[in-house]
Order: sequence, then C-alpha cells, then structure tokens
Amino acid sequence: MTVDSGKPDQPEKLTTPTPHNLPPDEGYEQSLGNRQVQMIAMGGAIGVGLFLGAGGRLQAAGPALILSYSLAGIAAFFVMRALGELVLYRPTSGSFVDYAHEFIGPWASFASGWMYWLNWAMTGIAELTAIALYMHRWLPDVPQWATALVALFIVVAVNLISVKLFGELEFWFALIKITALVTFLFVGLSLVVTATNIGSDPASPANLTAHGGFFPEGFPIVLMSLQAVIFAYSAIEIVGITAGETKNPRKVLPKAINGVVWRIAIFYVGSVILLCMLMPWTAYKEDESPFVTVFSALGVPGIGDVMNLIVLTAAMSSCNSGLYSTGRILRSMARKGEAPAITGKLNSNKVPYGGILFTASAYVAGVVLNYVVPQKAFDIATAIASLGVITTWAVLVICQMQLRKSALRGELERPDFRMPGAPVTGWLTLGFLALIPILMAFADIEQQIAVASIPAIAGAIALGWRYVTNKRQRTAS
Repeated sequence: MTVDSGKPDQPEKLTTPTPHNLPPDEGYEQSLGNRQVQMIAMGGAIGVGLFLGAGGRLQAAGPALILSYSLAGIAAFFVMRALGELVLYRPTSGSFVDYAHEFIGPWASFASGWMYWLNWAMTGIAELTAIALYMHRWLPDVPQWATALVALFIVVAVNLISVKLFGELEFWFALIKITALVTFLFVGLSLVVTATNIGSDPASPANLTAHGGFFPEGFPIVLMSLQAVIFAYSAIEIVGITAGETKNPRKVLPKAINGVVWRIAIFYVGSVILLCMLMPWTAYKEDESPFVTVFSALGVPGIGDVMNLIVLTAAMSSCNSGLYSTGRILRSMARKGEAPAITGKLNSNKVPYGGILFTASAYVAGVVLNYVVPQKAFDIATAIASLGVITTWAVLVICQMQLRKSALRGELERPDFRMPGAPVTGWLTLGFLALIPILMAFADIEQQIAVASIPAIAGAIALGWRYVTNKRQRTAS
C-alpha cells in the first residue's frame, strides 16, 4: 500500500476520465469571483457553533474544550483536502452528491444528498434560534419565535434575488466575522500579556488550570463535546458547492480550500485558548456568546452590544449559506429524479428557487420549535445536524479513496492537488467520524434524542430510495 504525500507522482501517465453519466451543470450563472469565493469559504468555516455554542461547551468542559477543537480540526483538515482533490478532478455544484453517484453508487448519492439537506435544515433552525437569543439582549419582551421568523424572511429574500447578491452579501458578512475575530485575537492577547482585570479576575494563562485544573470535569467530557465541535466546523465544505458558479474554479478553489486549514487553527483553536485565558471557564454562559461575555465584562460602554451585533450577522450569514447550498444540492438531485421536481426549477435570475423554498419550509419548523421549547431548540437542532455533517464528511473521504483507486488502475487522471497521507489518513478520519455518534449515545439528552432518531432517518431515506428506483423502473418499462 502506497501512502500519498499530497503531491503528484512524477511522472504520471493516465487515461482520459471515464464517463460518469451525470447531467452537467446547466443554467447557472458563473457570477462568483475569487474575492467572493474566498470569503464564502471563510464564512463557512466560522459560524454560530463558535460564536454561540462555545459558551455552553466551555461551561460544560472548561479549558479541556481546546483538545476537542484540536482533534476535530485535524479531521476537518483531511476532509477539506479530500474535497479539494475531488473538486479539481471535476468541479460541479452537485459537489459530494455527484461524487457519491460516480464513485460509490446512485443510492449513496441519494442518501448523502438528503442527509446534507437534513444537516442544513437543522443548522438553519439552530441559526434562527441563535438570532433570536442575540435579539433577546435588546428586545427581551419579544418572543424568540417572532425574531426567528423575521430573520427567515430576510435570508430567503436575499437568496431568491440572485447569486451575485448572495455572494456580495456573504463577502461582507464574512468580512465582518473575520474582522471581529482578528480584533478579538489581538485585543485578547494584549489583555493576557498585560494581565488586565476582566470582571473580578486578571486575564492570564493561569486561568487554564486555576479553576479546577485543565480537566475540571474530567477527560470524558472532551470526547462528549466532539459532537458540538463537529457542528461548529460544519459548512467548511460549502466552498466545493460554489464550483459550478465560480470563474476559473481550478485556480480559485485550491487557494480557498487551503485557507480553511489555517483559519481552523487560528480562529477556532486560537479563539478557544484565548477565551480560556481571558476569564475563568465558569464565567461563560450557555445562552450568551462567549465573545459578548468577555467584551461586556470589560466595562467599556456599548462594546458588548457591538459584539452582539457582529455575532448576529454571523448567524444570518450561516443561515444564508444554508439556503444557498441546499438549493444547489436539491437541484442536482432533482435533475436525477431524486428530489421533488419543483426543487430543480430556476427562476429568471438563474437561482434554484424551488430548492431554496423547500429548505425554507423546514426552517419554519424551527420557528415552531422556538415557540414550543425555546431553551432546548439550539441543542436539539445542532445534535441532529451533526449527523448530517458526519455523513457528508464521510462520503467525501470515501469518494476520494475511490478516486485514488481508480487512478491507480489507470481509469482516470488524478489532479495534482491531493489528500496527503492517503489512504491511511482517510481510514483514520473515517474511524474518528464513526466514533462521534457512539459517544453521542452516552452524552446529554439532546444528543441522545439525535441518536435515537437515526433509525427513523435511515428508514425514511430507504423508503425514499425505494420509491425513486420503482419510479425509474416503471418509466423504463
């Protein structure tokens, strides 16, 4: 067994790629440039899982959460490199759904596509919940469901107008997020260096161990926190979906994909380390962004409100991206008869409005969830969404492994941009991903609810696939 270094073998003579019998991307307008794709990639890698979810996980795990983010970050790196190899082999807005069809089989395309939709349906609910929680700071008397509903109308309208507007809005949303995080990193580091008092305690590396040690709740909580961290990293794969609407994707996308790696190291792991040093882990709250907690504790008038506005735009951005990605994935599936026909329709602006509205209808359930169980809506949604993230990542890795095997047999030409350490790193990543749902079964009640839903989800997908295959057989005959 050979292990890849991530660089192409020299020399390499391979044959022309075999036909994949998939309909090419048609109807989309290639309106996204390098500037927008880079920022969409950044926006996908920074979402509400960090801006809001980190607060509750810090409260539960303490400084040990740093290890959870580091472990999941390594897996995310290899997933992104697997995606990069696939995208450079064949750019398509169908992304992993089309790759699963080609390298695993039609059933895998169907299952992974609907699991991805489930991921974003639940993620959208989590984002809407986060928006409602952020707005509660300013409008404490307005119910969560009402602000969630207003936010839903806004993001649907943006997505239906044009991909150019979406790309431009995401550029500015991502720029706000990046600027805020960079500012936090610089300010936070200076506060630690100068040992400035934040609240009643000085910012110091001592906070990593001074309040019950680095593992105040024990090591198992590191593993139990992996589900929430995997959710925080979700959407990094959205850059692959932009391939069909990107100018010169083979030049632009490798840069965007490689950029995710250092963003994970700096923005996620770096931010969590700083949060742990700035304040005791016991100071963070489940229903408030940890960044808002820190800036509010500084005592500077209005600074907490400014940070709250920033994390609010981050949640809007992620919800916006969810509608964008599911609209394209559903259209790809509809063109193969694997999703309702309406989801394959484009409007006059070359936007897949059917898929966008289909996902938006699921987001309405999130509004209802915020009405019924406002305190648990976020955790329930993120736990179920994580199952879709795990499936999507696993499919990308498996497809890369199959692409590599086909290339070694001389059946297709493998791109120069490759997953390093393959196939060993692929198997290790798959093992890590398989561990997550097992751990979820022993975690809190919200994660257990998600695990208990697996048979129902699998059954629904199996019935759907049976319906699709029977329909195809009837059409063929």
